[in-house]
Amino acid sequence: MKKTYFSVALVIALATSMLTSSCIGSFSLFGKMRDWNEQVGDKFINELVFIAFWIVPVYEVAFMADFFVINSIEFWSGSNPVASGKKVIEGKDGRYLVECDGKGYTITSENDNSVVRLDFDADSRTWSIDLPSGDSYDLMTFIDDTHVAMPAPDGTSQVVELSHDGVLAYRDMAAASMWAAK
Repeated sequence: MKKTYFSVALVIALATSMLTSSCIGSFSLFGKMRDWNEQVGDKFINELVFIAFWIVPVYEVAFMADFFVINSIEFWSGSNPVASGKKVIEGKDGRYLVECDGKGYTITSENDNSVVRLDFDADSRTWSIDLPSGDSYDLMTFIDDTHVAMPAPDGTSQVVELSHDGVLAYRDMAAASMWAAK
């Protein structure tokens, strides 16, 4: 029993030291997306955005961009390219322009001019992501003060009540479909 607690404590200590060490970078892009999510609305809306960002792999793409490109640049140059409004990033596989405006982020590859964009459309009250493939996904549309339309894993849209029960039901549906896909 004591060996189990020691092993868990050791794993937590190692993980914490790796996550807080400056040599691996600050994961600013992922952190900015998380910070933005925390400011979108109340806790129910924030949870729905969080779940939607895992269904449409926004968090995964941001984490991988941080992991492979942005944190390496931060380590070797001493400055983080995401911290400013507009920055050119030199990566192993090319150059990227990361631009932050008041509404979202645009990341442009100078190799093939592909662009990923995350935006809020005030007229339709919808947060969406535009991918280089040309596909655009609505992540969340505000219906009224207590309901939003969220993407379902099968491609349809599901109305979710902005309450503890509504968010929990949406989370359960998303988790069940992710497990079924594996």
